[in-house]
Amino acid sequence: MKDVLTYKGFVGSVHFSAEDKVFHGKIEAIDDLVTFEGRSVDELLKAFHDEVDNYIILCEEIGKVPARSYKGSFNVRISPETHRKVVEKATRMGLSLNQLVQKAIEKELAHKN
Repeated sequence: MKDVLTYKGFVGSVHFSAEDKVFHGKIEAIDDLVTFEGRSVDELLKAFHDEVDNYIILCEEIGKVPARSYKGSFNVRISPETHRKVVEKATRMGLSLNQLVQKAIEKELAHKN
């Protein structure tokens, strides 16, 4: 996977601003906005680690669970032709569209990267 940092179970996105000449990112999959930046890869990594550590400490201090809660539903945008094909396949398999999509996601997650 590219453009991603991981530390203590947290995932951070990575971007580069050519205009500002800085790497920047945010901690993903949390309910809060926590950002970090650095002018070099080493600075970016240190900033990410520091922000994760600070976020964990803050959550402990205020009694908050740091991970985002998910409700288990999301929208997916696909072409109408793909939508038609997947509904037909699900029907042939005796599954609902949701069941087929869940099986496909679980299969993809089971593959080693």
